[in-house]
Amino acid sequence: MTWIALLIFVISYALIMTERFNRALVALAGGVLLLCTNVYEWPDAIGYVDWKTVALLFSMMVLVSITKRTGIFEFIAIRLAQSVQGRPVPLLMVASVFTAVGSAFLDNVTTVLLFVPILLTLVKKLDLPAFPYLLMTIFSSNIGGTATLIGDPPNIMIGQAVEHFSFMSFVYHLGPVVVVIFLLTTGLLCLLFRKQLVYNPEKAAHLMKMDAKAHLKHTPLLYQSTSVLILTIVGFILHPILHVELTTVAVSAALFLLLLTDKEVSCEKVFEQVEWGTLFFFMGLFMLVGGLEMVGLIDELARGIMWVSGGDLPVTAILMLWSAGILSGIVDNIPFVAALIPVVQEFQGYGMMDVDPIWWALALGACLGGNGTLIGASANVVVAGLAASYKEPISFIRFSLYGIPVLIGSLIISTIYIFFRYLLPFLS
Repeated sequence: MTWIALLIFVISYALIMTERFNRALVALAGGVLLLCTNVYEWPDAIGYVDWKTVALLFSMMVLVSITKRTGIFEFIAIRLAQSVQGRPVPLLMVASVFTAVGSAFLDNVTTVLLFVPILLTLVKKLDLPAFPYLLMTIFSSNIGGTATLIGDPPNIMIGQAVEHFSFMSFVYHLGPVVVVIFLLTTGLLCLLFRKQLVYNPEKAAHLMKMDAKAHLKHTPLLYQSTSVLILTIVGFILHPILHVELTTVAVSAALFLLLLTDKEVSCEKVFEQVEWGTLFFFMGLFMLVGGLEMVGLIDELARGIMWVSGGDLPVTAILMLWSAGILSGIVDNIPFVAALIPVVQEFQGYGMMDVDPIWWALALGACLGGNGTLIGASANVVVAGLAASYKEPISFIRFSLYGIPVLIGSLIISTIYIFFRYLLPFLS
């Protein structure tokens, strides 16, 4: 059974990496194969799916699906471009800030889906090269998403796996290093691309004449959706005080907004906008990893890491950071984190009492590792697809020439941060 489970996992993983087939179908097919080969039965397969993560993602998709119908995101984007008077380098900086903040509070995939089409329209109007802006959007989405529990799928998965981690835990522990990495990355890219970003006064004047308010739909939906979205984020922040689970907050908000706006937007139309492929991918992924756990391979992986690190917490944390960062740059970070969560949980069974530094190392490595290559994170793939549809394709090699240095630099900064904030006391 062990070799069957491992073979199914490896083949499924390889097919997900190649993207020749829909990744949700591949993951679900792998899960079904584990059922057909009697690795586990249906009750086990269902039990391995983290339904809290799935429900949280679904709820956020519903909230954003309703809110984007109001045109509020387009309004904000145009206002941002006008605030810098269409100047290329300031626009790059503003776009990166908008993407990072949006990714922190909406999740990075949703943010790029909303912002990239608008950004491509803006750079076309200003007669600017799209690549620097697309590159910065990907980097900012992954860096910004690292700062909060809901910003990046790996963080959502970690947050659901560790009961004492709240929304503010991620902000408190990951926020400082994320700000440093973001500022350095943005400054570096502005410096690298400054000669390509030439200001065109005529094009800028045309942008300044655009009426951002024309994109807003002044209906009750605008005020209802934005109010509920803001209250949801406040609920996440107040989670330690309210003692209500994040998933409960998100599901309650989504259901309330659906009931509130049912006459204006039917549930059927809202559900059509939900990224069902992503949700089913998660389900299949949890089933695949569950197969490895069922046959004991997760336990063996935990023992292997403990053997390499000698059970030393600082060594284990740094090893986790770099392995997560490098491997997440090669493959999508979602399946990687899904496989490692039970491994970290096993560490406590081997004598490690405080594994929080390892969790933060895993979160930093997995989220920041997504910047390494064009397939390193879901947001990257989404941006590449949108860019291709606008006839602005992103080359895998060209992206990697910028992505790998950004990844290495981010991991070095994260290593210094983790060492001095968490690991130094263990060395004394």
